[in-house]
Amino acid sequence: MSSVPPQLEGFRVLDLSSVGPAARASRMLADFGAAVIKVGPTARQGGVQVHPPFHSYGAGRGMKRVQIDLKAPAGVDAFLRLAAAADVVIESYRPGVASRLGIGYEDVRRVNRGIVYCSTSGYGQTGPAADWAGHDINYLAMAGYLACSEPRADGGPPIPGATVADSAGGGMHAVLAILAALVRRGVGGEGQYLDVAATEGVLSLMSLSIDQYLATGEVAGPRQTLLTGRYAFYDVYEARDGRWLAVGAIEPRFYANLCKALGLEQYAGRQLDDSVQDEIRAAFRRVFRTRDRDDWVADLAPGDTCVAPVYSIPELVEEPHFNRRGVFMDAEHPEQGRFRQVGPVLAGGERHQPLHRVRPPEDTDSDVLLSEAGLSPGEIAALRADGIVE
Repeated sequence: MSSVPPQLEGFRVLDLSSVGPAARASRMLADFGAAVIKVGPTARQGGVQVHPPFHSYGAGRGMKRVQIDLKAPAGVDAFLRLAAAADVVIESYRPGVASRLGIGYEDVRRVNRGIVYCSTSGYGQTGPAADWAGHDINYLAMAGYLACSEPRADGGPPIPGATVADSAGGGMHAVLAILAALVRRGVGGEGQYLDVAATEGVLSLMSLSIDQYLATGEVAGPRQTLLTGRYAFYDVYEARDGRWLAVGAIEPRFYANLCKALGLEQYAGRQLDDSVQDEIRAAFRRVFRTRDRDDWVADLAPGDTCVAPVYSIPELVEEPHFNRRGVFMDAEHPEQGRFRQVGPVLAGGERHQPLHRVRPPEDTDSDVLLSEAGLSPGEIAALRADGIVE
């Protein structure tokens, strides 16, 4: 383990979410060393919050828990006592719900002027779509991501293989905004309210294509631009064994290396010639089908050709490169047993993690956390007796 303190050690985060972009954000903040406290409902309110599978979002790694009935005035007061000593609050209610509960930005700001309060949602806190319900596929659809992807057999947009809107459009968007607000606060500024919309995060990811259209009128649909498969050098190809290779030889030098390695030097000078792209693509397909995927990778990947294997998840978890870099770690659930999971893989995260022992859902840190917030043993006991805190 590194002796260097985590980057966010000393910062405290209250996370009112259980899934989605906000949960992604708090996972990342915890991996960077922030003290993340998951604020969930009590058992009698259990139906109001989605409970993710035990292995999701790092299985609670490095986080503490408190369960509070936020519909009870005493529960709201307990939350605000916790918020008074926090640096960040993250919530993912429908717009306006947190304020109606009495735990919105202005409520927290009254007890903590330095708070960085981050509301995460699909479409933002304002605008005609603000109250729409949605999930990852909806945000990707509205922000143009699906329309730029290769159509499936029936002509419709494909269902993506990753929750890009939740993770990058929402979660990473929230983390970037939170860290920027903390930096601003650290140089003499106050706290800040952050309206994080996952759809707008996807717009940022799509900015190359959107800005291209706004500037030139060129639409980045499937097979229309370089990054959507217009040219043969940016595509996927099937190998002899039925597995696939991804080719991204954009730079002329890398493309020339690829043509030479495939024995297709005649196309090296025609990389951007639209009149022969179908011919080049057919030639690439023919040659790639003469050998197995991993044989191609062994020869091409080290040779500056921008070729990589298309891995399935069972394949990638055994990939020597990832395992050498320590991207996986071990965890153990009291009922499900031992399993591996993705560790703190973002740059600066500590890769060499000890075994994470997953806590039972009913196991909370409520007494300790509320005591640290200034509640007396009698006050905590009364809250427990009334079912307001668990």
